[in-house]
Amino acid sequence: MSKTPSHMATGRRKEAVARVKLVAGSGKIEVNGREFETYFPTLSLQNLALAPLVSTETSKKFDIIINTNGGGPNGQAGAVRHALSRALLDFDATLRPQLKKAGFLTRDPRMKERKKSGQPGARRRFQFSKR
Repeated sequence: MSKTPSHMATGRRKEAVARVKLVAGSGKIEVNGREFETYFPTLSLQNLALAPLVSTETSKKFDIIINTNGGGPNGQAGAVRHALSRALLDFDATLRPQLKKAGFLTRDPRMKERKKSGQPGARRRFQFSKR
């Protein structure tokens, strides 16, 4: 029994985590058991998530299985982009300069700031009353 080689990677953005599996195929993409276009309905989210495949011209080489959770649609699309970049690097290390130059391998460190005690939000203060 021959097993087709797969390349797996994890990507993160904000509170979102994405696990990607690349398998040699025709370009079919599945996210959490749903079709890619229905999971990421807007074109901007689709472009964000698939940017590494477009820049390396490997979009029709793989069938992609994506498992993502946490965060919102933008965070999940960013996490998918990060995971795809890492999986492509696992597939072919010569793609590294191209992916690095585009900034796809850098984990975006921006997170939600925590709420502080004595105020209603991270930076918002309670209304000041002079009298």
